[in-house]
Amino acid sequence: MYALVDANSFYASCEAVFDPSIRDKPIVVLTNNDGCICALNKRAKALGIPKFAAYFKVKHLCQRHNVIVRSSNYELYADLSSKMMQILARYACEQHIYSIDESFLQFKGYQNAIGDFTHHGRKIRRAIYRETRLPVSVGIASTPTLAKLANHAAKTLPQFRGVCALESHRQVQDVLKQVAIEDVWGIGRKLSKRLRHQRINSALDLANMPIKLAQHSFNIEVERTIRELNGEPCIHWDKIRQPKQQIYSTRSFGQRISDIHHLGEALSQHAATVARKLRQQHSLASRVMLFAASSPYDKHPVHQKVLHQMTVPTNDTSVLLQVVKHALPKLFCPGVPFYKVGVGCLELIDEQYNQGDLFQPSKDNPALMQCIDTINQRFGRDTVKHVAQGFQQPWTMKRQYLSPSYTSRWTDLPQIKCH
Repeated sequence: MYALVDANSFYASCEAVFDPSIRDKPIVVLTNNDGCICALNKRAKALGIPKFAAYFKVKHLCQRHNVIVRSSNYELYADLSSKMMQILARYACEQHIYSIDESFLQFKGYQNAIGDFTHHGRKIRRAIYRETRLPVSVGIASTPTLAKLANHAAKTLPQFRGVCALESHRQVQDVLKQVAIEDVWGIGRKLSKRLRHQRINSALDLANMPIKLAQHSFNIEVERTIRELNGEPCIHWDKIRQPKQQIYSTRSFGQRISDIHHLGEALSQHAATVARKLRQQHSLASRVMLFAASSPYDKHPVHQKVLHQMTVPTNDTSVLLQVVKHALPKLFCPGVPFYKVGVGCLELIDEQYNQGDLFQPSKDNPALMQCIDTINQRFGRDTVKHVAQGFQQPWTMKRQYLSPSYTSRWTDLPQIKCH
């Protein structure tokens, strides 16, 4: 049996964890630079506020209904996600973290010891809420796809009250016929339209589709989905997650910049982020891509890009900052109000398989990088950083409605006053 545990309206729920006064109010969370709505709770949805809408278009609606508006607080969300995943790890021997707010559990070899999976799901749900104050939904079934559907039913069908365990064939059939085809895991918008043309409107219709017809009309993924809906596990996650083949760090500015000094600081900040991620997965970059662009909606948009081939693959921040220094004059255009920059590392190789060059020795300083990473991991990101990354950073992301980082910054720790 598999379980999928998914936090309800995760970003919005995180905002209410340390602020009980807003738990019963509509909450929306905005994307980078407070541009669009990326998350909202049930009360906000009930007001007709659309997800992914530009905030300036619905600002009047939010003000009219006293909606709580928050900027994305990634530090808080990451910390609460980590705590949630640690709690889930206690309830299964195998865990696969699918996203920041979703995790699969596999109950292999001790299903008989659990007995009642609905009761077990409620224990998981209570434990997470008791220890993190995050509401979650739990779906349990015989395959990952059915667990995903069970989780969807736990969220949307009131009779399950947040926990749906599909332990019998009849329970599976009852849920499948209530789930629309576009809500099946792996069935996208375009594919659902094709299926509806063949009168396949629900998950049950898809489960009853002949395998040979699926093989002839669609791809292998649809065939696997059909098999999973019929209780045959076909989706497996790797024991060891494969390293990324490309790593990027990009972001738009909170306010536009037009001078070369601040442009260099922003690029250096992204280069340091990419270097840190390279070291985390023990990779080296053979090629570096840097870009700087104005808004695509400007009258005369500008997009500058530089590709730099490394003589020796690297993951050292100091080396990447030298690449930024040499590329900066090629990227900068006087008078252009830059809106977005980024750094990407391509052609990654595993550092343990890197073949050195007798005539081009590496300039990396692994001991220094390890020292910096250790300090920043213990005391917070950018506690120690290169001067090129800047200190004031007026170009940083705009977060006008940012809540405190209650768990990751000393000055934001919650204060309890006893009378």
